[in-house]
Amino acid sequence: MVNNKKHYRIILIEPSAMIAAGFQELIKIHREFEIATVVADCYHYTERIRSLQPDIIIINPSVIDYQHKTCTDHLLAGADIPLIALVYQYIKPEDLKRYRAVIDIGDDREKIIKKLYQAIESSPTEQPDGNELSEREKEILISVAKGMINKEIADQHHISIHTVITHRKNITRKTGIKSVSGLTVYALLNNLISMNEVE
Repeated sequence: MVNNKKHYRIILIEPSAMIAAGFQELIKIHREFEIATVVADCYHYTERIRSLQPDIIIINPSVIDYQHKTCTDHLLAGADIPLIALVYQYIKPEDLKRYRAVIDIGDDREKIIKKLYQAIESSPTEQPDGNELSEREKEILISVAKGMINKEIADQHHISIHTVITHRKNITRKTGIKSVSGLTVYALLNNLISMNEVE
């Protein structure tokens, strides 16, 4: 019997043996995904990781300290390998922008598999572009975070609904966040609004 499904090799960069073992256990029934190896950090294992020719790299962002932030850049130089963050502690939102997906410690098996497929199918151009939000975009983001709909935002800022939609697309492109709840968290974390302003 021939297996027509694509087989994806995953490198897991995770210092905790317990977390790594749990992650492997969660995805092992999905035979299209294989953990090729687990390493504790990318800084000491860059050549080994490259030689395994992974389809996906999943990394705990906390292993990249300020001295070794470029190790993932070296790892991915010239390659279109999805880089996915495995997060179970606070990581600054701006540090997560370089990843094609973020797997949270609370995600169940189906959600993890869905995120793996989305990361594979998305292109790097769909990633946040890292540009700062303009003052107007911050104003629109604040309105979104306060629960306002497009028409209300347009009325408040004396602009057309079409312009609101354009601003919201730009905000999503720059932040990489599509959901209103995600944008609200972003606004809170970046001190654009306070908790008592959120409905």
